[in-house]
Amino acid sequence: MASTQSVDGNGRGSVRKVAAAALPEKQVIRVRAPLTGELLGEVPVLSAEQVQATVDRARAAQKAWAELSFAARGAKILGFRDALVDHAEELVELMARESGKPRQEGILHEVAIVADIATHLAKVSAGILAPEKRSSHFFPYSLAVVEYVPRGVVAVIGPWNFPLQLNLRDALAAVMAGNAVVVKPSEVTPLIMLRAKQIWDACGMPEDLLGVVTGFGPTGSALIDAGVDLVIFTGSVATGRKVAAACGERLIPCVMELGGKAPLIACADCDVERTAHAIVSGGFANSGQVCISVERVYAHSDIYEELVDRVSELANKLRFGDPVEDFADYGAITFPKQIEVAERLIADALGKGAELRAGGKRVQGVPNAFEPTVLANCDHSQLVMTEEIFGPIVPFMRVSSADEAIRLANDSHLGLNAYVFTEDPERGREIAGKIQAGSVMINDVLINAAIGETPFGGIKQSGFGRVRGPEGLRQMCHPKTVCYERFKMPRQHPLAFPYTERTYTFLLRALRSLYRKGGALERLRRWL
Repeated sequence: MASTQSVDGNGRGSVRKVAAAALPEKQVIRVRAPLTGELLGEVPVLSAEQVQATVDRARAAQKAWAELSFAARGAKILGFRDALVDHAEELVELMARESGKPRQEGILHEVAIVADIATHLAKVSAGILAPEKRSSHFFPYSLAVVEYVPRGVVAVIGPWNFPLQLNLRDALAAVMAGNAVVVKPSEVTPLIMLRAKQIWDACGMPEDLLGVVTGFGPTGSALIDAGVDLVIFTGSVATGRKVAAACGERLIPCVMELGGKAPLIACADCDVERTAHAIVSGGFANSGQVCISVERVYAHSDIYEELVDRVSELANKLRFGDPVEDFADYGAITFPKQIEVAERLIADALGKGAELRAGGKRVQGVPNAFEPTVLANCDHSQLVMTEEIFGPIVPFMRVSSADEAIRLANDSHLGLNAYVFTEDPERGREIAGKIQAGSVMINDVLINAAIGETPFGGIKQSGFGRVRGPEGLRQMCHPKTVCYERFKMPRQHPLAFPYTERTYTFLLRALRSLYRKGGALERLRRWL
């Protein structure tokens, strides 16, 4: 949820001039621990000229990097992975301080996933991005090779909720594909990415291949305006619109991974205990600050009360604590404004008939922490069922059938993730097929965003383009087609100039012979 904004201007020069005026070099970001208010550091707000210089250095470094084999790139990426793992405890503590998340989540959701991404990319990139031979059925004398060519410099504009994983997820894919990358981390949590950059430099990676530019919204605008070749943005729908508009104005391809409002359908035959634990994990991990959090539950009336009761019981047992000092289940809300969102949505729901079953308020004596909250008797008249929460709230709605649940699940402007819980695998896949979302999980939550073999992204206003999987890796390149002859053709092509009645008559007869019903192509397919 980085707060990047677009700027006005007709060309790159004029836009850069506006951005420079908005970015005084002496301005700093004061990063404070959300739990204690402690000043953790001051980060410079870079000028547009400094952003441009970072992109220029990255472009120069990319040329030599792209010449390396996949094996050589992979070996260096694995060296960076090893260095990250060596610094795991330090990174986890910094994330606990800067974002307020529990240390276990720092290990599992951040460092471990980045380590796995690096390992997976080093293994599979050569195969996924290998040149592909293709032949033409229309011009059988022609063959082609499709090559995946690095784009150049990729800009990654990252969010604050997973400040290590989501920035490096895209950065490592870009670099493994042969690009350079410049990351603009969120102004809310910039320290962790800056520390990762220090580790990158110290482990022998080309320093300019990965750049980090810090600042507020105009810094992201300056990055888009600096001549990058692809933009990958992860954040809110509102900011995503501005980023996409800025990219569109400059004809820069972009990937938008935006908000989510993940529904969970609990069928009448679901395992209630398993489903309850999954809802608690999927709804309250990282204090609900996850784009694929369980944000609304449609539970069949046969199991509704039992499921709500069990989820409420489990939510009440979650332990708050200082993630630096304690092994707590949840810590601070990273971006305090999300607490105001939570309070507004809870008040609206209770005013329209919802029932509070757990939580519902700030942790006593801690202004930037919020209790895991369960709401029952919800419906779509309540904003908590239709607006993205991005906080520790799970609302429940009673349904009478799976068809009703599917209709309600699809009644949203967002479509990133969804969940189905049932003991009937075939029925689960049938329901999943009817849900409008980029990904659907059956009997599990959250983990699909970390599966390297599959693409991840949304539909509707949840964005477009994909990260992860072969699709995400190939998106870091542009496909280049090289055609060549299968055998030597005459100097003068028989169907080219000069046009004659004879060649026209030949083409007309060939068209009718080949493509009419019962024609030569149809007979050939039957014979084959």
